Amino acid sequence: MQLLAYRLVYPILWFISILPWRIFYIFSSGVYLFTYYIIQYRKKIVTENLSLVFPEKTKKEIFKIRRQFYKHMCDIFLEMVKSLSITKEEMTKRFEVVDIDVFKEIQAKNKSIIVLMGHYASYEWAIAAQFIMDFPIVAVYKKIKNKHFDRLVRRIRKKFNTRLIHSHNVIKEITRDKVHHKICAYGLLSDQSPRLKNAAYWTDFMGIKVPVILGGEVLAKRMDLPVMFLKVDKVKRGYYQARFIPITDNAKHCDDHYITKTYLGMLEEQIYAKPEYYLWTHKRWKHRNATIPKGAIVD
Repeated sequence: MQLLAYRLVYPILWFISILPWRIFYIFSSGVYLFTYYIIQYRKKIVTENLSLVFPEKTKKEIFKIRRQFYKHMCDIFLEMVKSLSITKEEMTKRFEVVDIDVFKEIQAKNKSIIVLMGHYASYEWAIAAQFIMDFPIVAVYKKIKNKHFDRLVRRIRKKFNTRLIHSHNVIKEITRDKVHHKICAYGLLSDQSPRLKNAAYWTDFMGIKVPVILGGEVLAKRMDLPVMFLKVDKVKRGYYQARFIPITDNAKHCDDHYITKTYLGMLEEQIYAKPEYYLWTHKRWKHRNATIPKGAIVD
């Protein structure tokens, strides 16, 4: 059944990917209208998340952000589909990396780099950074349940020879790279909610006490790697601008949780400024009322 669904959908996705840009975004607007008004995909979750994070906003303000978010969400999903046929030149034009010297300074230390990212603006096109930086990027990902669509997403993300590491194999792969003197930038989306049984650290994210993922910080401390935040802003429809912001080049000597809290603070600043570009369909705050496991650290 999964294979049948994939074979039916793939030709449609390929056709969408080769649409001229102007028609492509007209199509995205149509997908928005269908998603928002007809199927109302996760509309309740999005409304609850926005109301939770912005209790001071009126319903009218919440609904405005919600509409803007759904338009953006449809764009980034279809932009991922567009990656099936996009050229290196097109992607570089639409995903600009600025202040390259900041990254080069860290790169000069001749170490791999942990790059923390959020589900904000365009995280799928972040692979374009490797073209400008001339530095191999490794993306850490989680599997999709449908193995055929998982293969498709991996195929999209591996375009231009981007290397993928499954989240369960990160430590093993980075250790192997270090042994073989491979220097890479490891990109981690670190704003997801961990499983409750793994919730070892709780802190405020957008003013709400929740468990947070410590993977990036743990890796940086264990492997003695510098850490940067990739801040991605949406300039206009279909165009993004990114900059690498240093968090630390001496992770081993950072106080516990400093890296994680600094990263979350940078991401929060973006979300508060332009909330419509964050991925509100995630159940990011689902554990807010859960019983904190014994032994967990609460900050």
